[in-house]
Amino acid sequence: MNKLNQKMLKQRLITAFILIPIIVWGILSLSSSTLAWVFSTFVVLGAWEWAGLCGWHTFLARSIYAIVNGIMLLIVYWLWHQPSMMHILLAACLWWLLALYWVLRYQQGHDLMLTSKLLKAILGFFILLPTWVALVILHQHNGGQWVLFLLILIWAADSGAYFIGKRWGQTKLADKISPGKTQEGVAGALLMGLVVSVSYAIFKALPLTTSILFMLLCLLTVMVSILGDLLESLFKRQVGIKDSGQLLPGHGGILDRIDSLTSAAPIFVIGLIPLLD
Repeated sequence: MNKLNQKMLKQRLITAFILIPIIVWGILSLSSSTLAWVFSTFVVLGAWEWAGLCGWHTFLARSIYAIVNGIMLLIVYWLWHQPSMMHILLAACLWWLLALYWVLRYQQGHDLMLTSKLLKAILGFFILLPTWVALVILHQHNGGQWVLFLLILIWAADSGAYFIGKRWGQTKLADKISPGKTQEGVAGALLMGLVVSVSYAIFKALPLTTSILFMLLCLLTVMVSILGDLLESLFKRQVGIKDSGQLLPGHGGILDRIDSLTSAAPIFVIGLIPLLD
């Protein structure tokens, strides 16, 4: 590992060491309504960065886009009705099917990505808003432990993909989109996802059938989280940048940290709520 990679890894670990205890405390201690406002902060910051991926680089343009996203969150919060919110998550799942098609076609040499700044800005709503809705529903319906589990599942999968990919990665996953990702890294992500899901199923003493379905849901969630990562990489490649921002030392921007969550959260919540009811 060269000095630059060592420095980045050190920054990643320090940032995680500071942020993770705060995040865990907030999820387990705050009410759902308070946490909704906390989550909205990350969405607005993510929207600021997404504006850059759209091609808007001035402070004014990015601020306007971030504010519009914030207003959208307020409207949804004021009109909150959980059955209707589930429809938003279903729409998000359909969107991610389209995203999968885009990613596969791009890897095959067919660039179908949007070029319109406005259309990409609208797309940002479909990515960021459902993530916020999913996390709030999950906290309201199942409690902070389940929100924390989802985050741990994604973090564990990301870590498994990173370290196993670095150590044993040989076969490229999608070299035209993200050359650093490998199929071995995907296997590492799935392995860690399986370990985390089995451990939590035992901890919660879930019935056998429920445990099996839960583990399958978690593995699906991990696979979909990789799609979120690839899609953001695709948009960053389109505008020629490595990180969406520099807010988190060693990690890049907010989008670089929540890209996996944007795709994973709607799928996980859609599957979990009927599974546990």
